[in-house]
Amino acid sequence: MNSTIAAISTNNIGNSAINIIRVSGPEAIKVVSKIFSNKKFFEAESHTIHYGFIKNGTEKIDEVLVMLMRAPKTYTREDIVEINCHGGYVTTNKILELLLTNGAVLAEPGEFTKRAFLNGRISLMESESIRDLLEAKTEKQAKMAMQGLTGKTKELIVNLREKMVSLLANIEVNIDYPEYTDELVITKENIEPNLNEIKTSLKKIINESKNGEIIKNGLNIAIIGRPNVGKSSLLNTLLEEDKAIVTDISGTTRDIVEGSINYKGILFNFIDTAGIRETCDVVEKIGVEKSKSMIEKADYTILVLNYNETLNEEEKGLLKQIADIPSLVFINKIDLENKLGNITTNKKIIYGSTVSKKGIEELKETILEDFAIEDLSQKDLTYLSNTRQISLAKQAMQKIENVIKANEEDVPVDMLAIDIKSAWEDLGKIIGEYYEEELVDNIFQRFCLGK
Repeated sequence: MNSTIAAISTNNIGNSAINIIRVSGPEAIKVVSKIFSNKKFFEAESHTIHYGFIKNGTEKIDEVLVMLMRAPKTYTREDIVEINCHGGYVTTNKILELLLTNGAVLAEPGEFTKRAFLNGRISLMESESIRDLLEAKTEKQAKMAMQGLTGKTKELIVNLREKMVSLLANIEVNIDYPEYTDELVITKENIEPNLNEIKTSLKKIINESKNGEIIKNGLNIAIIGRPNVGKSSLLNTLLEEDKAIVTDISGTTRDIVEGSINYKGILFNFIDTAGIRETCDVVEKIGVEKSKSMIEKADYTILVLNYNETLNEEEKGLLKQIADIPSLVFINKIDLENKLGNITTNKKIIYGSTVSKKGIEELKETILEDFAIEDLSQKDLTYLSNTRQISLAKQAMQKIENVIKANEEDVPVDMLAIDIKSAWEDLGKIIGEYYEEELVDNIFQRFCLGK
């Protein structure tokens, strides 16, 4: 990190009133001073703003405001300079070109935040929360990301690791001083409550993280049923656009058709599947198999039935298939004659019509209720933001459970230290105490340029 990096930090270059070019590194102030007309800038105090012109020799490129922030009280803990210029494409890129010509190098995606992490300014967990905030598509997603930035979950992880360290220290006393009989020496009886406390805390974090993923990633909702019951019409009605082709010809939808809506701050990712039926058509058959597999992969399933048609054996099979998974039954075309009869199912049945849009709001509300999402969004959750973090927490909890079982089976206390230490390391990987360079590179490459 001896280099000085530069990048354009604003989006939509050419369509904004102002663009910001960020420079960070040991030579940041020197590099900017070479092209900035304000001669007092180089010696100026930290966290000040300066007026002047960016110049290429004697040629004035742009009239700018330049913000100076000296290390260590900066985002990267390095000297940072931010040039606020006019938002034109040509001018902005010309200034960046001058910076690169005068000693800076172009920053990689996420490199500013990567330096903030490597310099101890933020944890790896906070880095990932920043990315979540940048990628947020709903207000609730942004709120979840901000909770990660507040450091509450990190604090909980740190506290758990401290408890593990305390256990390990007492176990070491047993190993090094077996003759020592002080009450602080750990035994089978006094290790158990500590382990159970750690397990309970980990379980809470994991469970809340599963719920938090709903807000962060949305719900994948499969729309299934036999051909011509109105699956594609339902998708179009939910999306309020003609996303899927709708015809009276059976088997029109042969592949997955997807679309998303933001409903009360939650992303509903709807997946319209091919009509499920026996068919000799090779292409349609592939679509049917995809539909069946989608039921297993989706977070939620909507089974669509036709009010105007008798229930067939395939639909009876689908009713059984969704019995034990999050799902509902939407009976479409209620404006027509009832030929369906009574339906036996443990799932909520919603009667409606994609033509009149009856039952559509009830359908969406039912999905929210089934996941208790409205209540969830109001909670102050301690959540892990991604699969990497959740996987490490699960690994740590499994190891603690192994220790609890071994303790119950009278395994010598000193043997328990191996799994406790391993669990401690897993939690350290979540916050970035331990990390592989390749993993860190992968995380920050997903950031935008200039962040």
